[in-house]
Amino acid sequence: MILFLGTRSGKTEIEQLYGCSCPFCEQVGTLTVSKTTIWFHLFWIKLFRISSNTVSECSHCKRVYYQEDFTEPMQKAIEAH
Repeated sequence: MILFLGTRSGKTEIEQLYGCSCPFCEQVGTLTVSKTTIWFHLFWIKLFRISSNTVSECSHCKRVYYQEDFTEPMQKAIEAH
């Protein structure tokens, strides 16, 4: 019997953070947040989530922020969505 199992990323969700400024260039409304989840699957059926990754990027200065780099206003704006 052959088992097909492994991990793969789910659908990436991209959201705009309105009213939040970039900590580097201070531009307001230029931050987008990308959320990706890694799933364990068996026969291409998602069974459970292994991890998730949240990254924010400024469209003005192209600076990338990881979860540990998020400021307090960025955290509150992400939780509001």
